[in-house]
Amino acid sequence: MNFIAETFDVIGTVLIGWAALRVHHRVLHEHKIDGEVFRVMRFEQGLGMFGILLIISGYLWQIVVELI
Repeated sequence: MNFIAETFDVIGTVLIGWAALRVHHRVLHEHKIDGEVFRVMRFEQGLGMFGILLIISGYLWQIVVELI
């Protein structure tokens, strides 16, 4: 059970970091914001939110494992 919690935490943290880096990379290289950039940024925001959900899930899982 602890393995699942740690896995969620790691995946969530990596997804948030990756999404933030991709946004910065895209804005840096595009030098403009158009419809495609907005579309990708929305996708990356969703990915970041999923990462946050995984981090919270991993944390809650760790609490449950400690109580068992």
